[in-house]
Amino acid sequence: MSRKRRQNGANKPVATADGYNNFKAKLGSNAQNIQAGGMYEPGYITRNRVMLEFAYRSSFLVGAGVDAMADDMTRKGVNITSKLEPGQKGKVETFWDDASIWDGVNDTLKWSRLYGGALLVVLIDGQDMSTPLRLDRIKEGQFKGVISLDRWMVSPSYVNLVTDYGPDFGKPKFYRVVTNQQGIPPWKIHHSRIIRMEGDTLPFQQAQTENGWGMSVVERIFERIQAFDTATVGTTQLIHKAHLRTYSIENLRQILMAGGDAEKGLMKHIDMIREFQTIEGMTLMDKSDEFQTHSYSFAGIADVILRFAEQVSGATGIPLVRLFGQSPAGFNTGDGDLENYYSRVNSLQERRLRRHVRWLMDISWRSLFGTPLPEDFTFEFNKLWEMSDTDRATMANNVTTALATAVRELGMPPAAALNDLRNISDVIGIGGSITDEDIEDAKTQWQEDEPETIPPPTLGDPVSKKPVGDSKPDRADRKWYLRWFTGQR
Repeated sequence: MSRKRRQNGANKPVATADGYNNFKAKLGSNAQNIQAGGMYEPGYITRNRVMLEFAYRSSFLVGAGVDAMADDMTRKGVNITSKLEPGQKGKVETFWDDASIWDGVNDTLKWSRLYGGALLVVLIDGQDMSTPLRLDRIKEGQFKGVISLDRWMVSPSYVNLVTDYGPDFGKPKFYRVVTNQQGIPPWKIHHSRIIRMEGDTLPFQQAQTENGWGMSVVERIFERIQAFDTATVGTTQLIHKAHLRTYSIENLRQILMAGGDAEKGLMKHIDMIREFQTIEGMTLMDKSDEFQTHSYSFAGIADVILRFAEQVSGATGIPLVRLFGQSPAGFNTGDGDLENYYSRVNSLQERRLRRHVRWLMDISWRSLFGTPLPEDFTFEFNKLWEMSDTDRATMANNVTTALATAVRELGMPPAAALNDLRNISDVIGIGGSITDEDIEDAKTQWQEDEPETIPPPTLGDPVSKKPVGDSKPDRADRKWYLRWFTGQR
């Protein structure tokens, strides 16, 4: 009986020696308050392919959140910095353009970010897709390009996993193509012939719920985008109600109930008011009627929408100037935001693309020249930051002056200066037309014109070895302060 009474009276203040305890502030993580009752629940949006596709097609924010990072990671390509034979660099770059390899990498990044996973398959002519890829068996002209497949177009072998130690350890060994709408054969693709990319990586247990794939980047930003869309739609509806007019008519209910000529007369009167308000700006009405206008103030709405936009920008990791394409306001030029964003893009390039790009370069090299990739082959991702014309001209002048000074005064080989100038041509805008032949010619000319080494002349000892007068042991007059002067004392 006492237990039942306590349950029924749990919400009533109980008088104790300390007063009414139920009136104390309920603060903290374990107290009974609104915040303590909140929790995070999975939305599993990544599994809903149709909704992701509709959001990608309908919402410009979802499209920008998916595409912007992938486009920036592949927009500028790479610059081969190692020393190559004349013409090799140009052939590799031309092949990548003709085979649309950068487009394939870009599509794979996009679909991996949208769906949580995608594959880039290399197309080697004359080889079975189900066999392991042997780089040493790639012959000249066999590499025909790449094709991008998203996670819903393939069925991985979840029971046959990679057991060899390496980056693919524990991943599916084979991927079977399950769609043929694009004329793709039902391949069984070996894992050594693909580049696997995932959107946002997940911890092991959560990755198991996605069949080993990652998570769509839309899942984390979905609620923020919904909040922004709600704010903008609400503002749009307010615009329609920005100027309201009310017209009070005496005995309106009786007129509508009566219908017939009375109602027709009322409608005719309303049409006359519209006509005269449009032409003359007049409102004609009965003496007992009332006509009023109501306006709405939009003060503060712009700040609210901006705050929601900032949340979307923070969720996607893309600054406002890049995500919305808007010009910064006030004293903020947006350069700092873009610089931080481009630094993040560069870190993602180094972490998620460098190994794959080098692998594709090796396949391209073997297909073009029939030899393995040189061991000292190096490349750098081109910088995304674009300077103004004034800054570019200033930097070009400084670089060329510094290189000319190094060649003239420090003995730097002109071929090395030309090579450095070509490597930085994408930044300063000059030097891009320097070819490998130009560098080789400069090297040959410098070796022919280099003067023979002439030994330096032998110089005498600048210190006189003639003893001074005060150093004689039998000298009677010992004026020690004269011992620093030579000559007869």
